[in-house]
Amino acid sequence: MPRPYRCDDRHRGGCMSATGVTLESFGTVVATPGALEALTAAGVSATSLLDRHGRGDWGEVGWEDWCANDWSLANGERLLSSYTVGGEVIWVITERNREVTTVLLPSEY
Repeated sequence: MPRPYRCDDRHRGGCMSATGVTLESFGTVVATPGALEALTAAGVSATSLLDRHGRGDWGEVGWEDWCANDWSLANGERLLSSYTVGGEVIWVITERNREVTTVLLPSEY
């Protein structure tokens, strides 16, 4: 049964880190060619995005999606973060079973 969850301003910015996704719970981490190219061009490592994702910093998702991620974290559902890197939007998605985390461009979804 899903746990009730109330999202408010205290959670924005990763305050849920005590219950965040840990690097160990990402499962297998994969990245698409487009995401790797964008990260390389910007001089940014995928690890930096995974670190933010793991702390519950969902990046540039809207407020409703931020709250949905916080709820999903508490209830074992899929997590989606969105970060702008060098002018490109990059998503980080952890599947609900926590077996795979994918770093990708939205166009590669």
